[in-house]
Amino acid sequence: MKSSYKLVVILIFIFSFGSAIAQTNKENINVVLLAGQSNMAGAGDFTALDASVKERLAKVVDRVQISNSGKEPIPLSFYLSKGHKKKYGFEEAFGPELLIGIVLAEKFPKEKFLLIKTAQGGTALYGAWNPDWTAEKTTQVEAEGFKRNLKLYSNFIDDVNKNIKRIESQGNTYKIIGMGWMQGENDAAKEVSAMSYEANLVNLINRVRSDLKVMDMPFVLGQINSHYGDFPAGPATVRAAEVNSTNLLKKVIVIKTTADKPFNDFPKHSDNVHYNAEGQYRLGTAFGEALLKLQ
Repeated sequence: MKSSYKLVVILIFIFSFGSAIAQTNKENINVVLLAGQSNMAGAGDFTALDASVKERLAKVVDRVQISNSGKEPIPLSFYLSKGHKKKYGFEEAFGPELLIGIVLAEKFPKEKFLLIKTAQGGTALYGAWNPDWTAEKTTQVEAEGFKRNLKLYSNFIDDVNKNIKRIESQGNTYKIIGMGWMQGENDAAKEVSAMSYEANLVNLINRVRSDLKVMDMPFVLGQINSHYGDFPAGPATVRAAEVNSTNLLKKVIVIKTTADKPFNDFPKHSDNVHYNAEGQYRLGTAFGEALLKLQ
């Protein structure tokens, strides 16, 4: 009888000790959400970055991962793009996520981060990104082809939830600390999407916060400065809508940009649409610092 009692005590001790170890091994992952079109996808040339930036990345890369379009997270770095190689002459590309990850990890040297990014070039908030997606709206603004069937908002939410389940399955906890949004160029190209951009942007922010149950989620957006499409007033209309969103909603910051070339604040490639290495370096840094202000 005594030996049975001792066995029970030993088993309880082993179980408690094992549970304590499991508890101490738990990690909290700080999650940053990133979404938008081509300037969020990024056309920065990683090989053109100064060595000091790559050294900064090397010091934090063991604590920062990125999941693109719901894929398995990998250490933060460049991505390969055949399209950029053909257009710009380089294949190793990066977007604002690179400096966002570096800035946040440097500020919190003991924390771990996961960036979840969903981006698709040449898409509109009125159409493919609309939380209230309809085939009619996408037909109005999206180019013919696969983009008219894209439901990017629901894809994005699915990508986030997939990553959250992955974190929880590993026994870890998470906290969504903010979202970065770089989009609006294609909405500025047409009157119907430009004129409704403010309402659609406010709706997007409210829906992301509601659907992910983070009602005070910090939200940072980059102000567009594109000049293409068939509605001349479009860029100014969308730019104003982006600024005004900060007056309509709490914990929203807009990264302001110059409206016209030579775009000295955030330099671009010769196409005057996509940010080059220096432009993406500055953009990502601005996103990271803005997210820190909202914590």
